[in-house]
Amino acid sequence: MKFWRSVVGKLWITIIGLVAAILLFLGVYLLPYIDSNFADPNDVKRLFVYTAIVGFSLTTFFAFFLFTKITQPMRLLKSAAETIRQGDYSSRVVPIRSTDEIGELAQTFNHMAEELDLVIQDLQHEKEHLSSILRSMTDAVITFDAVGCVLSTNPQGQAQLEKWSTLEWNEMEEYELDQSVPGPLRPLFHEVISQAVEVTTRIHVKQEVWSVVIGPLHNVNGVRGAVAVLRNVTEEVRLEKMRKDFIANISHEIRTPLSMLQGYSEALLDDIVTSPEERRELVQVIHDESLRMGRLVKDLLDLARMEAGHLQMHWAEVDANELIHRVLRKYSVLAKEQGIPLGAELKAERYILASADEDRLEQVLTNLLDNAFRHSQAEQLIQVETEVIVDSRQEWLVIHIRDHGQGIPSQDLSYIFERFYKADKARTRGVTGGTGLGLAIVKNIVEAHQGKIEVSSKVGAGTTFSISLPFVSVN
Repeated sequence: MKFWRSVVGKLWITIIGLVAAILLFLGVYLLPYIDSNFADPNDVKRLFVYTAIVGFSLTTFFAFFLFTKITQPMRLLKSAAETIRQGDYSSRVVPIRSTDEIGELAQTFNHMAEELDLVIQDLQHEKEHLSSILRSMTDAVITFDAVGCVLSTNPQGQAQLEKWSTLEWNEMEEYELDQSVPGPLRPLFHEVISQAVEVTTRIHVKQEVWSVVIGPLHNVNGVRGAVAVLRNVTEEVRLEKMRKDFIANISHEIRTPLSMLQGYSEALLDDIVTSPEERRELVQVIHDESLRMGRLVKDLLDLARMEAGHLQMHWAEVDANELIHRVLRKYSVLAKEQGIPLGAELKAERYILASADEDRLEQVLTNLLDNAFRHSQAEQLIQVETEVIVDSRQEWLVIHIRDHGQGIPSQDLSYIFERFYKADKARTRGVTGGTGLGLAIVKNIVEAHQGKIEVSSKVGAGTTFSISLPFVSVN
């Protein structure tokens, strides 16, 4: 800083100017008096000159002294303020020992800097805390300004923005908003900004269902933006639909036998039937329907235990070939009665399953063969085949149950292991009927053996179920 621009410099110039003006004024009026009354006027003139020089010197000395005492702390204050302006809130003014206003200013400045540092630290901690919460949230959080530009997101929100940015949403061009707002959110964002209200709803995007909550962000001038919280509830909606469908299906399954039991029992009680043959027929229907309800309850209990992981399994070595032959012998009589060829093609002498439940695997094969017979006509071959598949980690015994019956439409293949699939129009229920839970039970039993089950089918050409089980080959 230049001296004459400082406060002390300006003060010094002012004092020097005043002293010079006074001396000049005195000189103009005193010089004629000195010339006429003093013997040697030059002595008095020299005295005036010496006095002026001493006055100017003393004034200059005190000016520089004051300049040092005042400007040095001010420079320290300026330097500390500049450091704080650049973001270093730990900067402090070197202690100034003076007790005047400048010393008090320095102490006040240091106290202000400490308070500001604490406030900034608290704000930083809150920011980091909020950022950690947002990063750990499974929900997507996106903040927009008033015109739709994205201000901030968490990782889930950013991923969703990138995913939705590829969607074409031309029907939303009526809203004059920034294209940063994803198409599915534009009408909701427009409502929040225009009406300053929170909106909660569900939106369907492709095959997904999203729960969306968008609320306004306010400032003193009104709505300055909006924050959206999005949660993928596709699985929840699917499970809710499955629950409702399950209740509807089981109600339908129970209603029919109950109605028949009630109707035929009332007929017997009212003595509507008189002949022994008719009475025996009604009793047989009641017996069959009671057995059907018993199978339904048993299958429901088995499925509930399996899905809860409480099904008791009896693990032991199982000879897969022997098991397959035993099941085939059980169906040989039925095959002859219905005129359906039943064959087997086993490509090795023995397949040993090191740890399996023989009864449960027999239940699997029985269920699949029962379905094959139910949906096959006379002369349509049912074949049981085995093969070995070796991958990098395991040998697999694959059992194929192949029929040449009605087949399953391709769009329904992904649903056949769900409960009550038998209601599908492509596969009619035979005379004996089933509970519709068999394939769901089969899938759970196979997965309990660390295996997997797959299906391939073509309408009118038949269906093949393939069961893959880990095994040890024995030659």
